[in-house]
Amino acid sequence: MAEKEPKSLVLAIDQGTSSSRVLVFDAQSGECVATANRIVNKSEPHDGWVEQCAEELYSSVEECLVEVRPKISSLSSIKAVGISNQRETTIVWDRTTGLPLYNAIVWQDQRTANIVKELQQAYSESNFKTLCGVPLDTYFSATKLKWLIEQCENVRKCVEAGNCMFGTVDTWLMWKLTGGVVNGDKTAHVTDVTNASRTMLMNISTCQWSEELKRFFDIPAEVKFPRICSSSEVYGTIHSSVANGQFEGLAISGCLGDQQAALVGHGCFSANTVKSTFGTGCFMLYNTGTQQRASQHGLLTTVAFQFGKEDVHYALEGAVAVAGDVVKWLRDNMGMISDTSEIETLAKKACDDDFNVVFVPAFSGLKAPYWQADACGIILGLTGRTSREHICRAALESTCFQTKEVLVAMVKDSSTCEDSMRMLRVDGGMTKNKFLLQNLADILHVDIGCPRMSEITALGAAYAAGKAVGVDVTLDIALDVTHAAQDSIVGKDEYFGRWQEAVRRCQHWHGHTFNVSH
Repeated sequence: MAEKEPKSLVLAIDQGTSSSRVLVFDAQSGECVATANRIVNKSEPHDGWVEQCAEELYSSVEECLVEVRPKISSLSSIKAVGISNQRETTIVWDRTTGLPLYNAIVWQDQRTANIVKELQQAYSESNFKTLCGVPLDTYFSATKLKWLIEQCENVRKCVEAGNCMFGTVDTWLMWKLTGGVVNGDKTAHVTDVTNASRTMLMNISTCQWSEELKRFFDIPAEVKFPRICSSSEVYGTIHSSVANGQFEGLAISGCLGDQQAALVGHGCFSANTVKSTFGTGCFMLYNTGTQQRASQHGLLTTVAFQFGKEDVHYALEGAVAVAGDVVKWLRDNMGMISDTSEIETLAKKACDDDFNVVFVPAFSGLKAPYWQADACGIILGLTGRTSREHICRAALESTCFQTKEVLVAMVKDSSTCEDSMRMLRVDGGMTKNKFLLQNLADILHVDIGCPRMSEITALGAAYAAGKAVGVDVTLDIALDVTHAAQDSIVGKDEYFGRWQEAVRRCQHWHGHTFNVSH
């Protein structure tokens, strides 16, 4: 009797702000058959600064690889490796030692606010967005790289010596996985178009590094930039030094920023399809096809994906910095909850009261559609009766209201968007919270659908990796849970108006001079 042919598997690495994970998918069924997970730390050494240890980001991935290996019966059944990653986070390292020159500066970091203010006076905002698709903001990589070169002597010396490597998290992981210093010139120093489009340094039309933007940000020519590739091609193979050699020779052939990976995982390949992810932040992407669409209402023009030599697909994106992070803030900073799962129960207890408390969690300023780096977090409507239940409810509602702001902007930018919004496909850790999803449906006046497959982001990376090597990964896009908008809910629009007033009051707080009245 002939032996049963082993399944074709595709391995996905999902490196996020909160954790690193490795997931293995059965290509035929799209089912996740093995997983490993590591929490990654984040530090805030000063107000507005957010950093992570670059070595920890890599080692956490390597530990996951080691853990997942015994769960796979045959290594030969793994046909490809894909990567999805937190975007914009900036890493520089010395190519001669392979060591990071500074901590990874995370996408949430605000230290470059003054740099942004100075640069905004030197360049037309409309011309800038036309060139790179995004506004001048601390969110993206370019000002982080500029700060590292100007403020860190060891970085500056490494640049002058011609040894400073630059990259986002995907670039760092692929460089390490393909051998780093050990493998010499065979090591892959690459990024994909989705990640490059988040740097403020790539020409959004040509999908190549812009010399004009490099000059604008004063980035020395000596800095080593990664080669920009498509989201689906073979970038290199895993080196024998990685994970005790257990994955040696496996092709790394898919790479997408995490939000674009989720777009792919949802099967949003055609124009006028949309998804929203609720994780550390909240990110809504609307596929505009092969045509760039410039936003007039505070959204980003970004690359959605490019598979091999196929045309580049673009998207409009609404990026919100704080969604799930506000729940962690209530747990870690305020001690209002001991576990993130508690917030749903507490929020429900406040349901019989008036919607008086409004919470704008602008911990990293405001992103889409406002782009106000000097905004601060604010809680309004407190009375002697306010309890932690009210705060927990307002925290969850803040995610809904921020999403509505993005949706309103998206509809204004695209007449076809509203027609595509009969059902909003959602994913991410926060979607386990049913109270949140029902409120989201009611506030947006849109039905909400959660896919049966919960690992949408990793699945998108696996799909891209498989496509490059001729392995079709099935996307399970069937919806498991839906939440219908309740037209009977009274007052939601009024509450949204109250939210908008709170947003107005939280703007231009940092750096503002307040006069004492006598």
